[in-house]
Amino acid sequence: MILTPSELESLVQAQHRHPHQLLGMHPLGDGSGVVVRAYLHNAAKVEVVAVMEKSRPKIVLERIHESGVFEGVAKGSGKVYAYDLVVTDFQGNTRRNRDGYSFLPTLGETDLHLFNEGNDRRAYEKLGAQLRTVDGVAGTSFAVWAPNAQRVSVVGEFNNWDGRYHTMRLLGSSGVWELFVPGLGEGTLYKFEVKNAQGVPVLKTDPYGFLFEPAPKTASVVWNNTKFQWTDKKWMEARAKKNPLRSPMSIYEVHLGSWRKKNAFESLSYRELAGPLVDYLKQTGFTHVEFLPIAEHAFYPSWGYQVTGFYGVTNRFGTPDEFQFLVNALHEAGIGVIIDWVPAHFPRDEWALAHFDGTALYEHEDPRKGAHQDWGTLIFNFGRHEVRNFLAANALFWCERFHIDGLRVDAVASMLYLDYSRKEGEWIPNQFGGRENLEAVEFLRHFNHVVHTEHPGVVTIAEESTAWGLVTRPPYLGGLGFSLKWNMGWMHDTLGYFKRDPVYRKYHQNDLTFAMLYHHNENFVLPLSHDEVVHGKSSLLGRMPGDDWQRFANLRVLFGYQWMFPGKKLLIMGGEIGQSREWNANAELDWWLLNEGPYHRGTQKFIEDLNRLYQAEPALWETDYDMEGFYWMDCSDHEHSVLSFVRQSSDRKSLLLVVLNLTPVLRHSYRIGLPESGFWKEALNSDASAYGGSNQGNLGGVHAEPQRMHNQPNSASLTLPPMSLVVLKHEGVRK
Repeated sequence: MILTPSELESLVQAQHRHPHQLLGMHPLGDGSGVVVRAYLHNAAKVEVVAVMEKSRPKIVLERIHESGVFEGVAKGSGKVYAYDLVVTDFQGNTRRNRDGYSFLPTLGETDLHLFNEGNDRRAYEKLGAQLRTVDGVAGTSFAVWAPNAQRVSVVGEFNNWDGRYHTMRLLGSSGVWELFVPGLGEGTLYKFEVKNAQGVPVLKTDPYGFLFEPAPKTASVVWNNTKFQWTDKKWMEARAKKNPLRSPMSIYEVHLGSWRKKNAFESLSYRELAGPLVDYLKQTGFTHVEFLPIAEHAFYPSWGYQVTGFYGVTNRFGTPDEFQFLVNALHEAGIGVIIDWVPAHFPRDEWALAHFDGTALYEHEDPRKGAHQDWGTLIFNFGRHEVRNFLAANALFWCERFHIDGLRVDAVASMLYLDYSRKEGEWIPNQFGGRENLEAVEFLRHFNHVVHTEHPGVVTIAEESTAWGLVTRPPYLGGLGFSLKWNMGWMHDTLGYFKRDPVYRKYHQNDLTFAMLYHHNENFVLPLSHDEVVHGKSSLLGRMPGDDWQRFANLRVLFGYQWMFPGKKLLIMGGEIGQSREWNANAELDWWLLNEGPYHRGTQKFIEDLNRLYQAEPALWETDYDMEGFYWMDCSDHEHSVLSFVRQSSDRKSLLLVVLNLTPVLRHSYRIGLPESGFWKEALNSDASAYGGSNQGNLGGVHAEPQRMHNQPNSASLTLPPMSLVVLKHEGVRK
C-alpha cells in the first residue's frame, strides 16, 4: 500500500476535502510509473483498462480496505492517461465506466469568481446537476455551495446512498464543491450528503435542482430542461419590441391544482391543462395567465409560497418539459404567462436550504433578521453575494428556460422593512438606525435591472402593500425598478365599498375616487386576487349585499369598474363565473354553476365582453399611466351614488365615457356632460339581459346635445339602469 494509514483513514471516513489528490491516477513520486486508486461501492474486482493507448496492459487493483478502497501500480512511464474502471461486483455483474476522479474541474476560476462576487447570471448552468459530455464521456457534473461544510458527497441509488463513495472536491476558497460522475444520466435520483460545520452528516436536496421526487419524497432528479423544442419564436420576438405599459394586460390568476381536476384526488397535468386552459382563455379574452408559484414546494397547503426547490418545476403536475409545453401552447395562442416568484423567504425543512452547511448560509443567524414570525419561515440574507446570485439567476432562469413573460414578486413589503410584523426590540435597525432593509433594496434593484436588461419585454410586478415610494421607477431615479405594482389600496377600498348596503354608499363614495389621488405615483395593477377569497373573507360574490339579482349586479359593476379604471387588471379564477363559495385549493372550481340559472353564465359572458371591449379600445390601456388618459366627468354626485369618468387614447380616436349607478334605482333623464358632439354608442351595459340584468338602457346610444354640463360643451340625457355600469363610445357624426 502506497497510501499512508492517515490518508487511507481520511478516505474511509470520508474526511478528505480534496479526494482527487488521492483517488484516480497519479504519477509515482520517482517517475517510475503510475498509481491508480478507486473507492467503489459493491466492488469485488477492479481492473484499469486504457481507453486510447490500447497497448497498455491492464492494471489489476488490489483491495486495501474492506469498505472498497482499491490501489494498483503500473511500472513504466509516469505519464497519466485516459482509462476506464472495469468493476465486477459481488454478484458477478460487470460494469465499465470512466473514473470520475480522472477529470479536471467542470467550473473554471472565472465561474467561481463571478459566483462569489454575485455576478454569475447563469449560475444555473454550472451549479447543481448538469448533464455533460466531458472529453467524450457522458455523465453528470455536480456542484454545490457549502463553504462551511467539512465534506460533501453525492449520494443516490448508484452508491446505495452512501456518502463515502462519491466525495466531492472543494474548489479553492470558493466554498463550491464539485464532482463529475460518468454514466449518470437523466432521471437519476440524488442528494448531497453534507458533513456540516458541526461534523454531522445531513442529507440535503440540491438548491439548484431542476426536478424533485413527488412529495413527500425529497430527492433531487437529474434532468435536462433544455431539450424542449420551442415554437414560440414569433411571440418572443414581438414581446421584446412591445412596451407592456402601453399594451393591454388582463390577467387570469390560476392555481394549477384546482382550476380543473380529473377527479377529487387527481389534478390535470401541465400537458393535459394546455388544451382546455388555452381554449378557456381565448373564450374569455384574457391576455395573460398568472400561475401561483410553480416552483417545487413540499407543503401543498402553502399553495407554493413555501418554496423548497427554487429551480425546479413542481413535479405534482409533470416534468419541466411538460410545463414548457404548456407555456409554448399559451404563447402560440397569443397569451402571456406570468408566475408568482417568492424570493422573500423559504421554509425551515432540514433537508432543504435551512442551515445548509450547518451554518446560516442562505439566511441570517439572528432570528431578528432571519426569521419570519408570521409564516414560520426564514429570510434570505440579501447581503451575501452568493445568495443574491442564487436569487437573481433564478429569476433569469425562469425567463430563459421557460420563456416566462412576467414575475410577480410575492411579499415585497416583508423584504423592504426590517421591522415588518415585529414589535419594538424584535428587530435590528440598519447601519443608519432606520427600519429599511438596505440589502433587500439593493437586491431588488439588481434583480429588476438584470431581468429587464437580459429579457426586454418581461414585466416584474411587486406585491407591495405599503407607501414605499418609487417602486415602479428605475433605480437611477432612486426607484426599485419594477415594471408594475399591485394597487392594494385600490383593492381594499373598492371591496370595502361594494360590500356596503347601497343605502349607505353615498357616505363612502371617496372609497372609489381616492385611488386617483395617487394613481400617477406608480404603474399599478388592479388586483382581485386569491388572497381576497380565502380564510373566511368569502368569495367576491359572497361579499355583495342584497338578494341574488342585486349581488350579481353588484359583482358585474365591480368588474366593470376594475376594467374601466386606469391600470392593468388581475382576477382570481372563479371570479368570472361568480363562484359562491371561497376558493378551495383541494377542489376544482364550481363549473356546474354555469348551468344553474342565468346569473353565473351571465357573469362569465360579461367578463368575455369586458375583455373584448378592453382590448379593442386603446383608451383603456394605452394611456393607463398618462395624465391625459383619465379624468372625472362627475365624481361629486354622492346623493345618487353615481360616478362618471372619461378614458381616452393619446390621439383621442378612442374616447369612452363610463357611468356607474351604484344603487338599485333606475334613473331616467340623468344628464351627463360629453366632451365631443355626435353619436355616443352604448358599447357596454352591465344590465343587459344577456348578463342576467333587467335590460334597461339607452337603445344603442345617445346623440350629444349642445348643452353645457360638467364643464363640457355637450351633454346627453341618459337612462341609468339599476346597479349598473354603462360605457358610451364616441363615434362622431352618425349618418
